[in-house]
Amino acid sequence: MTNIPWTARLALRALRANKMRSALTMLGIIIGVAAVIAMLAVGTGATMRISEQISSMGSNLLIILPGSTTSGGMRMGAGTQPTLTYQDAQDIPVECPAVDAVAPVLSGAAQVVYGRQNWSTVVTGTTPSMLYVRDWSLSEGRAFTDADVQNATKVCLLGQTVVENLFGDEDPYGKIIKIKNLPFTVIGVLKAKGQSAIGQDQDDTIFIPLTTAQRKLFGTAFPGMVRIILVKAKSTGELNDAQDQITSLLRQRHHIGPRQDDDFTVRNLTQMMQAAEQSTRIMTLLLGAIASVSLLVGGIGIMNIMLVSITERTREIGIRMAIGAKTWDIRFQFLMEALIMSLIGGTAGIATGVGSSAVLSKIAGWPAAVSPFSILLAFGFSGAVGIFFGFYPAYKASLLNPIDALRYE
Repeated sequence: MTNIPWTARLALRALRANKMRSALTMLGIIIGVAAVIAMLAVGTGATMRISEQISSMGSNLLIILPGSTTSGGMRMGAGTQPTLTYQDAQDIPVECPAVDAVAPVLSGAAQVVYGRQNWSTVVTGTTPSMLYVRDWSLSEGRAFTDADVQNATKVCLLGQTVVENLFGDEDPYGKIIKIKNLPFTVIGVLKAKGQSAIGQDQDDTIFIPLTTAQRKLFGTAFPGMVRIILVKAKSTGELNDAQDQITSLLRQRHHIGPRQDDDFTVRNLTQMMQAAEQSTRIMTLLLGAIASVSLLVGGIGIMNIMLVSITERTREIGIRMAIGAKTWDIRFQFLMEALIMSLIGGTAGIATGVGSSAVLSKIAGWPAAVSPFSILLAFGFSGAVGIFFGFYPAYKASLLNPIDALRYE
């Protein structure tokens, strides 16, 4: 039976005898493993970023946009004609069983002033259900209530970006700010959400009661108008049902005939974001597959060097066979050399890949997450490459005729 520790020591001694050649041979494996880990880390980081953005948008989310106008025969696109109302939003959760909650929105840009500080931001008129629909919580204070909406009170919730630019380190709770020269009392501060999928700062916002926005801040083209309606379905599986129910209800409420086009658009934001996440996962696998090609190139380098090594050590092989070494002993010796060379290169490649991921993340400003799975995958693949490409040279060495090997010069 082959003595594995002794064979491993023999293989290491052979590799040390040609340090430069061994190092150059391992370079292909090092580059391959490093590339696989770095590419998978970047791809995994991108997937994590998209997952965070999906979570920040809210779960099971639909968005209803108003219709489009036509000018000179040209349709201007969704959202250019005001066709949605607050009453539409109130009827949807009552008439649509698959809908959990809705949040109508009337928003616009406004200059906000506190003391000597001012900031231009997005002011969103909405209802208390917005926090539930968007899975958004408060870091301080309270949300406005249905009574605030009914009475069009001048209260507001501030996003973290607005707090930082208007108040700095000062506590904003209970303070009075001016929005378009109207005084609003700060009753709460929203928790940080970060950037959206399109790179928009979600924390650069102010929430106020919907009726306050309609009557006192922005006005409306007709009574009760809202710009969009956000809808939260009861579950992911009921998103399509909710979409169909909403479409049917709004067509009925807006008196749209069977052959007429909808004057609104219902979009499934959750499915759109999940599709983007799935695309990123596929791209991650493609990047890893492309990077793994360099591992194969490294394996071919190992095979070439092992063939050269066998030619140089033909007499050594003959002597070992003459003193009793069996075919498997010779085969295992050279296979062990290829495996050790590959695993050492794989270990160095892991360190290089982790370091490269950190550098790429810092330079590009993109998260790079090195997972244990990617390390095990790269390390295991490098070992498999060593065995696969080392087998033929080892097999060839084991078939040498001892007499011919001893005569070899």
